Amino acid sequence: MIKYFPIKPIQLAFLLILLYYFCFSKVVGCLMFLLLALVFLWQQYGWKAWCQVCLCLTCFAVFFLTKANQTEQAYQAAPDHLTKIQMIPDTISVNGDLLSFRGKEAGRTYQIFYSLKSEKEQHFFKTLNQTVVLSGDMDLEEATPQRNFGGFDYRTYLKHEGIYRVVNLSAINNVELVHKTTLWDKLHDVRRKAIVSIQQHFPAPMQHYMTGLLFGYLDKSFDEMSEVYTSLGIIHLFALSGMQVGFFVGAFRFFFLRLGLRRDYVDILQIPFSLVYAGLTGFSVSVIRSLIQSAFANLGIKKLDNLALTLFVLFIVMPNFLLTMGGILSFTYAFILNFINFDDISRYQKIIAESLTISLASLPLLIHFFAVFQPLSVLLTAIFSVAFDTIMLPMLSIIFILSPLVKLTCFNGCFVFLETVIKHTKAILGGPIVFGKPNLGILVLLFLMLGVLYDCWRRKKTAIFLVSLVALLFFQIKHPLENEVTVVDIGQGDSIFVRDVKGNTLLIDVGGKVSFSEKNAWQERLTDSNAERTLIPYLNSRGVGKIDQLVLTHTDTDHMGDMLEVVKQVKIDEILVSQGSLTKPDFVAKLQAMKTKVRVVTAGDVLPIMGSHLQVLYPSQTGDGGNNDSVVLYGNLLGKNFLFTGDLEEEGEQELIATYPNLPVDVLKAGHHGSKGSSSSEFLAHISPQIALISAGQNNRYKHPHQETLERFRVQNMTIYRTDEQGAIRFRGLNHWKIETVR
Repeated sequence: MIKYFPIKPIQLAFLLILLYYFCFSKVVGCLMFLLLALVFLWQQYGWKAWCQVCLCLTCFAVFFLTKANQTEQAYQAAPDHLTKIQMIPDTISVNGDLLSFRGKEAGRTYQIFYSLKSEKEQHFFKTLNQTVVLSGDMDLEEATPQRNFGGFDYRTYLKHEGIYRVVNLSAINNVELVHKTTLWDKLHDVRRKAIVSIQQHFPAPMQHYMTGLLFGYLDKSFDEMSEVYTSLGIIHLFALSGMQVGFFVGAFRFFFLRLGLRRDYVDILQIPFSLVYAGLTGFSVSVIRSLIQSAFANLGIKKLDNLALTLFVLFIVMPNFLLTMGGILSFTYAFILNFINFDDISRYQKIIAESLTISLASLPLLIHFFAVFQPLSVLLTAIFSVAFDTIMLPMLSIIFILSPLVKLTCFNGCFVFLETVIKHTKAILGGPIVFGKPNLGILVLLFLMLGVLYDCWRRKKTAIFLVSLVALLFFQIKHPLENEVTVVDIGQGDSIFVRDVKGNTLLIDVGGKVSFSEKNAWQERLTDSNAERTLIPYLNSRGVGKIDQLVLTHTDTDHMGDMLEVVKQVKIDEILVSQGSLTKPDFVAKLQAMKTKVRVVTAGDVLPIMGSHLQVLYPSQTGDGGNNDSVVLYGNLLGKNFLFTGDLEEEGEQELIATYPNLPVDVLKAGHHGSKGSSSSEFLAHISPQIALISAGQNNRYKHPHQETLERFRVQNMTIYRTDEQGAIRFRGLNHWKIETVR
């Protein structure tokens, strides 16, 4: 098969990847690299091979563009309303009173959310293990787009999964069992039955490891430990791939070969087994990739040729696979393992060598996706890979197989002990190193440097030079050579990040979610804080692991509610508050829990930043910690006068007018999220701002910003930026500001 290729299969695969990203993501740089590579091929292989490669690329280009066009058409043609939906049972997740799952209707797939109405209804869906059709009131909407620079784009993620609308199911009128199902539906049913059986018959944490390692399913209750594994850099051990595939395919082949079947018959039987196993693990890219590679290996196709052919197959059967983080990481790991030879060392040495090589070679990609890296994850991966592969996976498989006969729950203590060890390890090692997130250009440059370094590592001077360049690039990622003022999109609340070119940092508020009603125990949801979803990932992406000064303007939850979550992951040198805020016992208790230096600021204090400073204009006396006791900051940063007003309302604005008769402002962070009671006409006329920054949540219940306030801004001919419509707002530059928004 390989001999009929005009060039090496891995070279053709590289060209197809460039073409793929140009067709699907419109990355012009990929087209430029592709053209350069074709010129090189012409010189190396001649006219005939060049024409054959171009013909192949043309066929794939037509295929890719057709698929991209079909995706866009399907996205545009999605309906606005549904009356029924067929559940995909193994996607069901029950988190308190929130039910989420994926469903199908008329050949389309949807992500559905529903608020459960009773504990009985919750129990029904927790134990549901068959395919059903739900009828009810369903409204469709587009998923939330990217909110922060470098942040998670839920809309694009679903689009790459073939899901073009989110369904809000307000009421369920009927539940009907589906009797006629396809083979794929039956696989979903079997997987769901296995997951429900494990959850019902095995205690936590044993059940999490069983569903995770055997069936690729982890529910919300594993989130706490998932964060610990992520912090240690070993969460990928739960991503089903080569380890599980090697174990189960190996067991399958061993069983039938021991029965006396010929090897070629076993190779054929492995194909339907692979389809069934892929279905039972949720059809993840990494599992399908490993299964295809295993099938090609049976045909005698090894190493990079094997990987290239696997790539060709997946381009056809799963066209979106390289648009997902899991697909990219899976193929990156596979490429590294196939590119470097580990065959001449022992098994355990091989595990350590593979872990070290994968961690270092994929580091640019890892920090591109996660922005952080735990250096000791190399050693931890090696240790826990051995434990998971040689002990846990066989043990859990045997326990599951025997579960209809005997429930071996006595082994739960082993998993309790494991989690204790994991938590102690995290406590000893601390958090990962925050590198920051490289942009696409730096990412490509890093890979090129590492590739050249691999080829030239024996040349000492060249290697030292290349290592220095790589270190310089990493330094630039962590410490961008620019100043910035960013209004982070944290939803309904405030959080503003300020950093100068020297690395001095200031954070104004951290946001937080306001709770409006008490819930029964069964309704309580396990959720991440706003800061964990928005602020902390943004700080990580900018290489920020430490904040010099945190200003908490006042005691409203939407400004300081997530302070405890932030201090767990970001080191804070000093917290600045108003005297009035310290009159609130709950707020004081949180400050004490943070165990960080606290300083009271008042009018006249200054905070050095950006070769200048921010001056505290207000309050000048002890207040009540409420809106009109907000700490107000003012200063000239890179030639622009900024005014940060917290939740200051008209009463506080009048005091500023009286106290500061000359207060020119270029950029106003609108008080109280653009509410009707802030940014009065008199105040705007007094300060004459050019730009208004409004931090408000999309479709928030307060209807912020108010139309009257927006009209007052328009009367002043102000440019308005809103996080609810445009996502995060960022001023960045070295000598002058450039304004940008996420959307």
